[in-house]
Amino acid sequence: MLPFHALLFDLDGVLVDSTAVVERTWRAFAARHALDAARVVRAAHGRRAIDTIADLTPAVDGVAELARMIDEEATDLAGLEALPGAAALLTALPLDRWAVVTSGVRAVAEARLRAAGLPIPAVLVPADEIARGKPDPEGYLHAAARLGAAPADCVVLEDAPAGLAAARAAGMRVVALTTTHDAASVAGADLVVPTLAALRVHAGRADSAPLVLATD
Repeated sequence: MLPFHALLFDLDGVLVDSTAVVERTWRAFAARHALDAARVVRAAHGRRAIDTIADLTPAVDGVAELARMIDEEATDLAGLEALPGAAALLTALPLDRWAVVTSGVRAVAEARLRAAGLPIPAVLVPADEIARGKPDPEGYLHAAARLGAAPADCVVLEDAPAGLAAARAAGMRVVALTTTHDAASVAGADLVVPTLAALRVHAGRADSAPLVLATD
């Protein structure tokens, strides 16, 4: 059982199954630049696209490449759906107790949440509104501050090693999902579960009391 004042969710692989869209986008990128597609997809998971572009194609105009990818991802919604347990868990949370911190840009994040039938949170921290992406803790620290929660009182829900590292660097506890990586890859988490369907939220005794995240 993990008491918390705020839950901070990654988006892709945690709330939304966007695997097919992500892989289509990065395989197209790999084809444009004559790169190994499997290597590109592995490098992209859990990180900002601009950082992956810079690492893999340093000679390319990263801003122009990112703009092209945003256009593709914001309109390619085929196969997007909420992951098991996502809708039920969000419904159980007060609006001021949760946020989404994503390595995608705002336009893509909002499009994916709508396509999956999930609410857009009051606090959404996308990649295009911070200076440093995961594994840097900036995004998670910014979300905690906007929710008025101390880092130690936050629980992060992640599916990628880069996100887990960001949460740890922020001084937060982490629940890892094995939707994208195997359990060994996220073994540093406080708790590892298959999907959000394994989790329940229990209310405290007062509005200001910590909520509790527990497994079935």
